[in-house]
Amino acid sequence: MIYFDNAATTYPKPREVINEINKAFTLYGANPGRSGHDMSMNTALAVYSARETLNTFFDGYGSEYVSFTSNCTGSLNMAIKGILESGDHVIISSLEHNSVLRPVIKLAEQKKITFSVFAVTHNEEETLFNLKKEIKDNTKLIITTAVSNVFGDILPLENIGRIARENNILFMVDGAQGAGVIPIKMKQMGINCLCIPGHKSLYGPMGIGAILHDGCIKETIIEGGTGTESFNFNQPLAFPERLESGTLNVPAVCGLKKGVEITSSYGVNNIFGDESELMELMFNELSGIRNIILYKNEYNRKTQAPLIAFNVKNMHSEEVSAFLNSNSVAVRGGFHCSPLAHKTYGTELIGAVRVSPSRFNTKKDVKYVINLLQKIAKNKNV
Repeated sequence: MIYFDNAATTYPKPREVINEINKAFTLYGANPGRSGHDMSMNTALAVYSARETLNTFFDGYGSEYVSFTSNCTGSLNMAIKGILESGDHVIISSLEHNSVLRPVIKLAEQKKITFSVFAVTHNEEETLFNLKKEIKDNTKLIITTAVSNVFGDILPLENIGRIARENNILFMVDGAQGAGVIPIKMKQMGINCLCIPGHKSLYGPMGIGAILHDGCIKETIIEGGTGTESFNFNQPLAFPERLESGTLNVPAVCGLKKGVEITSSYGVNNIFGDESELMELMFNELSGIRNIILYKNEYNRKTQAPLIAFNVKNMHSEEVSAFLNSNSVAVRGGFHCSPLAHKTYGTELIGAVRVSPSRFNTKKDVKYVINLLQKIAKNKNV
């Protein structure tokens, strides 16, 4: 199978990641921070090393401000609900995933907060103007995705961070599609909180995510055993334990660390370049096929992550993805858990077919998919 669904999860995983996970089951089989014996302490050191690796990679605020979660959705819920308080106002972008939209909506329906949505356009100045218009006296937090998971728009993170700082507002980034694909430097970009998954472009396993922050998360949504302050009936105040109740998924943590090391070694800019070359080729080929609908006028690497959304005229996106699947090509059709993005681009009725590569894909893969789409666009051999 030709796998072009890497925005959902990257496949295949590097052999080094698999080896590191297997090694963790043997070397780090004890509970970190829960015992004083050698294996427990060695396991805790391995987890701490993973924190350091992520903190360095994302230019964070210290390894103690790196907490592991089960996935990016868990990270976003923990961060959003841990930052916002009654009476706060939050601003989100028009491209947000349901992992941001739903917790914000729930807090708003509970009358705890209010929120606004700013429109992201193809003009950066207009996008930033739209953001600034939504700022209120009680705006506490701006949340944006780093990259649209449906249409690949790269948001101007550094300029958004500047606006947030100038207005004394916290800035949170959903790094689900950006981490490992575009450079994300928290201090440089003014990002107070970054939420990431392990299983996408960082090449780690499923079931692991992380929150990197500057201490801005005050409240907890999960309390329990942390291995510290056992006679304190309240959740400890110190990070990272404050956000980590219960036993960590140590093999996944080790796998994520190795994935980040591989990404760092290869270079984020090199990964972006390799994947963009494939998507630029696909975009240019699709542009010449009658009945293919694209949602950008051009492929611009400055504003476009290596991901393409398209449709075939008079077909639902899921029909197209099913046809490709029957010909051994994995893509994603449908609505991608991002109703705001589909409303922004006018695809709320049919969704979009998403092609998302990894650096393991080739030009041969692209050409095979193009040949299939030429057939389906001409209604042949469907």
